Amino acid sequence: QVQLVESGGGLVQPGGSLRLSCAASGSIFQIISMGWYRQVPGKQRELVADINAGGGIKYADSVKGRFTISRDNAKNTVNLQMNSLKPEDTAVYYCNSRIYTSTTRWDDYWGQGTQVTVSS
Repeated sequence: QVQLVESGGGLVQPGGSLRLSCAASGSIFQIISMGWYRQVPGKQRELVADINAGGGIKYADSVKGRFTISRDNAKNTVNLQMNSLKPEDTAVYYCNSRIYTSTTRWDDYWGQGTQVTVSS
């Protein structure tokens, strides 16, 4: 079993900052990638940012230059620093990780989600 536990999130005014953190634990053989997705009601979940084991990073165009993803491989954690937040960043943010639990088996795992609300 693998668990992803998120922290951070909350209410912030436009232009403000928040930091999300996610820690993976359990039967982890190797983490392939860690990242963040977000979802608003009535819309599909979308990629915000992702970082792979080699350090390669992807960002959604809408967050480039404002959000920064980082990863601590030793601690199996991933962070998302969100600056210059806009009302359209309001969503439930989900931590995601693709993890090998053995030499041959990998799966995608999700955190429980954390609400980010950007409003004055």
